[in-house]
Amino acid sequence: MGVLDFTSALYLDMRHPSAALAPWAAFTLGKPAALAEPPGAASLARGLAELLGCEAALLLPSTLHLYWDLFGMLAQESVALLIDGGAYPVARWGAQQAVARGAPMQVFRHGDAAGLARLARRWRAEGRRPVVLADGYSPGREHPPPLSAYADIAARGGGWLVLDDTQPLGLLGRHGGGSVPLHGLGRALGVAAGAAVGAMSGSAGTQLSLPAGRAVLVGASLAKAFGAPLAVLAGSAAMLARFEARSLTRVHASPPSAAAMAAARHALCVNAACGDALRLALRQRVGQFRAGMAAAGIASRGGMFPVQVVPLADGVDAPALQAALRAEGVLALPQVHRGAAGLTFLLRAGHSAQDVARAVDALEHHMKELA
Repeated sequence: MGVLDFTSALYLDMRHPSAALAPWAAFTLGKPAALAEPPGAASLARGLAELLGCEAALLLPSTLHLYWDLFGMLAQESVALLIDGGAYPVARWGAQQAVARGAPMQVFRHGDAAGLARLARRWRAEGRRPVVLADGYSPGREHPPPLSAYADIAARGGGWLVLDDTQPLGLLGRHGGGSVPLHGLGRALGVAAGAAVGAMSGSAGTQLSLPAGRAVLVGASLAKAFGAPLAVLAGSAAMLARFEARSLTRVHASPPSAAAMAAARHALCVNAACGDALRLALRQRVGQFRAGMAAAGIASRGGMFPVQVVPLADGVDAPALQAALRAEGVLALPQVHRGAAGLTFLLRAGHSAQDVARAVDALEHHMKELA
């Protein structure tokens, strides 16, 4: 039996072998993006903006570059940073740029829109606009946060919702466009978009008219579902033009490589051709895994997202369980989630029904053996 890998976040199994990519004349231009964009960067950015339901987009080498500059730019205003407790560390590292420039920062409980509204009113009364940082989805949670409410709160305070959409991009929303189409965040400012639509089905969902609301700025890495190591910042054309003019990493760092951009273009082509089918296959595997866990009496957190967290009881040795599974050719990640040990399985569209059944059987056997 071969090894079954449940540790990779290439959710749609987009691999981009070199033979599948268009050739490039130079890996890098040897100059920063502020001086010259790599060939094809503008058209790739337009394609990503359209997919994300935004008016404009820019490419960056990574989300760290992106958030470093974005929060540095936003801190030039009188702002207060209000951070959802589930926000990913990389975006928080970027937020420290604003803190270093004197912006206050507060963390509110994950998903607590009422608590966020209270904080936003308080800081607005002190003359500061709210900058709300949240993830489109936090792995291990059952549901995404109430992003429509977050965007409305930010807009009412004259501020912005900064949305880290790395996990949803490629998986959620219309054609994998992520949280903007999923939650209707492209609608007019100050108007809540209503309930989110079919999480991972790839169905039509909310229809957007461009441009997206200018109070929402979306940052995302393409390195997970789309398998391309670069980042995109999307939002209104006005905010993107402002970012482009003030970005320091675009002056002092190289843009994404030709290889990374070729992989991103290939990902968009694959997504257009068969992305909905891949998302359906992935949803089926997630449903199978959760049903198998339930039949075995084993809890699994993560809703219908492909990151499934199996909490471990105090008496279960996580490293020993991982080693036992590895001996049977099943690779999973031991992690600590909110202070409790767990074993994480990352499911992919390329996993077969037999792969998932084998993993469930092995996990059930060894959890009973080690309990």
